[in-house]
Amino acid sequence: MPVRLLTLLFCGVALAQNRLPPDAAGLYRQAQDDFRAGRVKQSVEAFDRVAAMVPDGAPMLWQRGIALYYVGRYEDCRLQFESHRTVNPDDVENAAWHYLCVARQSTPAKARAALLPVGPDPRMPMREIYRLYRGELKPADVLSVAGTREEALFSAHLYIAMWYEAQGLRADARRHFALAAEPRFENAGGYMWDVATVHLKQMK
Repeated sequence: MPVRLLTLLFCGVALAQNRLPPDAAGLYRQAQDDFRAGRVKQSVEAFDRVAAMVPDGAPMLWQRGIALYYVGRYEDCRLQFESHRTVNPDDVENAAWHYLCVARQSTPAKARAALLPVGPDPRMPMREIYRLYRGELKPADVLSVAGTREEALFSAHLYIAMWYEAQGLRADARRHFALAAEPRFENAGGYMWDVATVHLKQMK
C-alpha cells in the first residue's frame, strides 16, 4: 500500500478499531479543513487536541507536523516526524519534513547530518528527492527523473521548493512553490497540493 494512502486511512481505521472517538475524528477533519483554509494556528490547536485525546494514534498525525512547521514550532515539528517514522518508516516525505524542521531550528548542515533513514519508497522521484536532501544531487537531477508525470512532477517541484527554502534561497523557493500550486496538480498532489497553496499564500 502506498505510504500516503496508508496515512490517509488513519482516521477510518482508528475509528473501526475503536481507538479514535468520534469527537477526535471530528477534530481531525476540522484541523485539516482549517489548514486548507489558511487558518494554520487553529489547525495546530485542533491537531494538538487530537494528539492529546488519542496519544497512541499521535504518531500517525503527519499533517500535524506540517502545521507545526508553519507556526514555527520546529522542535515539536521534528519530534512529530520522528514519531511518524515509527509507524511509516519508508516514507521519504517524512524524512524531508524532518529535515526542514531541523534546518529551520538550526542549520541545513545539521539537518543533513540528522536526516532520517528511509526504506524502499517506490514513488517517483522520491529516491532522488532524498538524495537531494543528502547533498548528493541537484534540483535539476530530480526534475529530470520526474519527467512529465503529474504526480512525480508535483512532488519534485514541492520538495525542491522546500529544499530551497531551507537553504535560504527564497526566490528559487517561491518559483517552485508557484509551479507546485498550479491547478493542474490539484488531483495529483491531494493534501500536499493544499500545503503548496497555503505556503505560497504565506510567502505573498
